[in-house]
Amino acid sequence: MNAAFLILALLSGAASAQNYQSSPERRTVVEKDWGRWLGPFRAKLVPSLMQDFGERYIYQKANAALPARKPGERRVVFLGDSITDRWNLTVSFPGQPYINRGIGSQVTAQMVLRFHEDVIALDPQAVVILAGVNDVQGFLQQEAPEQIETNWEAMADLADVHHIKVVFGSLLPVNNYTEAARDVVKERKPDELRVLNAWLRAFCARRGYAYADYYDVLVDDNGLLGHAYTTDGVHPLDIGYARMTPIAARAIASALARN
Repeated sequence: MNAAFLILALLSGAASAQNYQSSPERRTVVEKDWGRWLGPFRAKLVPSLMQDFGERYIYQKANAALPARKPGERRVVFLGDSITDRWNLTVSFPGQPYINRGIGSQVTAQMVLRFHEDVIALDPQAVVILAGVNDVQGFLQQEAPEQIETNWEAMADLADVHHIKVVFGSLLPVNNYTEAARDVVKERKPDELRVLNAWLRAFCARRGYAYADYYDVLVDDNGLLGHAYTTDGVHPLDIGYARMTPIAARAIASALARN
């Protein structure tokens, strides 16, 4: 082999190595029309998520300002989406050292990403996880039920490793009883919510976690969220949270009592 041919062969090999790619090409996705309100909200949200998909920045200052847990203090972190974010824990659980770390519109994958900052670093004795209804809608990610279950399991594993007791809240029922809720049942299919809740209940039983069954106290005879408990078909009103509060309290007490 002459020198010129050898040089060409080496250059060709180097170019091939530089262009090598194990993964297939990314797909092209046609964006869905999310409507007059969700569309602009999503357009504003996406650039920020490209920098911090877990949105760990949201509670960064609050976490830094939180004092260390006192000896014997039964600190509990509530982790979730807007249903948790809108829950006034001070009113529902007066005098309790409960910390709200809900963020509206979040999916379970985001909560996995911020679990260290918003749960573990706060040194709670227990975490109450209520998440998954936005995954079902597909607002930020298209999630198969198995992926939602995997994310639930990932959060539980992180809690276990750090000796944090686990409470999982069931997904709430939804309804389409008002104009504001007209698309809710279509986007968050009740049958899928029930299947996910069945898996979650069994998972909690298998792992020895507490299960807060909010669904059972909010569902009506049609298998939907009771009309009195919401105006938009998803988020509870105060009367809804009042129904959820004793369920959460019993589940927390059960979790903290376990070895």
